[in-house]
Amino acid sequence: MTHTLHRRGSRQSLAHDFPMLSIKAVGFNDEGSELKLRKFLEIARRHNPVNMGSTTANVFQQPVEQVLQGAGKVSHAVFSTTDDLVAMMKDLKEADLGMSVVVSGLVDVVDECCQKAGIQRHTVEFSLGIWGKTELLPPDDILEVTTMCGHAMVPPKLVQSVVEDVRAGKMTGEAAGKALAPQCTCGIFNPVRAGELVAAMAAKKK
Repeated sequence: MTHTLHRRGSRQSLAHDFPMLSIKAVGFNDEGSELKLRKFLEIARRHNPVNMGSTTANVFQQPVEQVLQGAGKVSHAVFSTTDDLVAMMKDLKEADLGMSVVVSGLVDVVDECCQKAGIQRHTVEFSLGIWGKTELLPPDDILEVTTMCGHAMVPPKLVQSVVEDVRAGKMTGEAAGKALAPQCTCGIFNPVRAGELVAAMAAKKK
């Protein structure tokens, strides 16, 4: 299971959202893992990530150098194009860090990227959606934004607030996405996609 798995939205929207993480396996490859997870971030940095983070902060909270130094148990990066994702995969394959890597996204698209990078995927995990009293959940368009933070650190009311600000002309959708990003400490939140989703909500009639 991974906290990057439960993102919601249309195929068109999710086709520009690829969170990736690298993590150590306790008791198997702990030794030297901090340096390897830092290397993961250094490689990611070369391929236009829209967000990056470690266990302590993301690049919307701290300068990227501090995020690199804070690499510990797990490192994260988010890409918005398949070209950047494939390039990242190729460099990771070349680096051969010996760490587990998870990529979330549309299965067929991610699988195609793996093939282009010369990688054979190992496992596929599927999200079965949300069960229970779903009537208590926020609207679907809000959930498309909040589920980009797997630890639920982006509050629905904050999303609603920036939607109203965009609707009122107080900020752009792009600025709204960047304003939401610091809430997701580990850095798997996609501010570019969030900005587009907030702008679309703001354009709707109340």
